[in-house]
Amino acid sequence: MTAVAWMRGAAGVVVLSVVAWGATGCSDGEGSPSGAVSSAASAVKSAGEAVSSAAAEASKAAESAAAVAKDKLSGVKDGIDAKGEVTLGTVTTAGDGYTTVPVTAQNTDDATKSFAVQVEFKDESGNLVDTVVVTITNVAGKGTGQGTARSTHELSGTISAQTGTALRY
Repeated sequence: MTAVAWMRGAAGVVVLSVVAWGATGCSDGEGSPSGAVSSAASAVKSAGEAVSSAAAEASKAAESAAAVAKDKLSGVKDGIDAKGEVTLGTVTTAGDGYTTVPVTAQNTDDATKSFAVQVEFKDESGNLVDTVVVTITNVAGKGTGQGTARSTHELSGTISAQTGTALRY
C-alpha cells in the first residue's frame, strides 16, 4: 500500500503541475486556454486511473498471499495455538528489496515439535501488504528454533511485522 501512497502523491504533483500550466492560458499558438484546461482534465483523469489501478493490484497481492498462508496453515494437523511461544525480531529490507524478519519459536513441550508461523507485514498505516508462513521444524523439547520470514514481493516504506497465527504440532 506504500506504493499506492507514493503514487497518490505523484498523481497530486501531476495534477497541480498540469492545472497550473493550464491556468496560465499558455499555448503553442495553435491551441486555446480552454484546450489546455481540457488537456489538464484528461491528464488528471489518467493519473487518477493509474492510482486506482495500483491500489487494486496491491490489494490483490495481499489478498492472494493471505489465501496462500491460510491454505498452508489449514494443512497443519493437530496443531495447537502457539502464538505466545513465538517472537519476531527486527524487520529489515534486503538488498533485493524483499523484507525479512527473524522468527524464534520456543518449544514449551517436552517432545520435539514443529511450528507453522504466519507473519503479517504491514505498512505505516497498519494496512496488510503481505503475509507469509514460516515453518520451523524439529525444535527439541524445551528448545528454541529459528526461521526467517521473507516477503513474497518487494515492499517499500516503513514496514512492520506481527505474528498472525502460530501453530505447534
